[in-house]
Amino acid sequence: MSSYQKELEKYRDIDEDEILRTLSPEELEQLDCELQEMDPENMLLPAGLRQRDQTKKSPTGPLDREALLQYLEQQALEVKERDDLVPFTGEKKGKPYIQPKREIPAEEQITLEPELEEALAHATDAEMCDIAAILDMYTLMSNKQYYDALCSGEICNTEGISSVVQPDKYKPVPDEPPNPTNIEEILKRVRSNDKELEEAVADMLRENRSLQSLNIESNFISSTGLMAVLKAVRENATLTELRVDNQRQWPGDAVEMEMATVLEQCPSIVRFGYHFTQQGPRARAAQAMTRNNELRRQQKKR
Repeated sequence: MSSYQKELEKYRDIDEDEILRTLSPEELEQLDCELQEMDPENMLLPAGLRQRDQTKKSPTGPLDREALLQYLEQQALEVKERDDLVPFTGEKKGKPYIQPKREIPAEEQITLEPELEEALAHATDAEMCDIAAILDMYTLMSNKQYYDALCSGEICNTEGISSVVQPDKYKPVPDEPPNPTNIEEILKRVRSNDKELEEAVADMLRENRSLQSLNIESNFISSTGLMAVLKAVRENATLTELRVDNQRQWPGDAVEMEMATVLEQCPSIVRFGYHFTQQGPRARAAQAMTRNNELRRQQKKR
């Protein structure tokens, strides 16, 4: 028996009624206050149920809201305002931030003909807008400036170039090449149990003994097809990774239960890709994956 249990033994034969009879009225009142069930953090309850009544004064009458507001206002007017520790003088400390001017590198500087340099040096902002519109440089101005410069025969927009909009640069993505898979040849390799074949289906999983990873995610496999794949996995002892998520439709409760059963009965699978929607199969699958990875770790140590 531990020391804590021995300490509790002395309270086993205590007579509670005898203790209550010996308590004074003040002690009984204090005990009753301690035994009250309160919830101080629940703001939806009235104050009487969130905090014990600790007042001894009898009520003076009903609540007078107007009198209470007048009293609080009078108390606020009589309280002296606190003086600031440091008086405000309006003085600004520190130096204002000045953005440094960016020097254009020599390789980015553009040199034009002397006549163009002289013409652009004396051009107004409105004339610069027209030049940008003629050169189809619409990103240097607003839509109103651009269309005014194109549609008008004279300079009518004097807003100038207000901002420069940089277009997003996207990397070109080449088109996917056509699928070079020869269906007849692949079927022959599946039937002959080709060890170099890395992708398989349910019938192949029953015979293939070299495949280690199978990824059939983002396909149009129905619940019947997934059930056939899962049943075939039970007969395969070399598969270590299986990914079947993101199919055209939700496979259903029966398929998710079968997934959890397969993971429990196939200790070779240490990685499984699927997002369970039901709590029961999810918990069973997580426990099975933990066990399978622990078995694999122990095997590597040997």
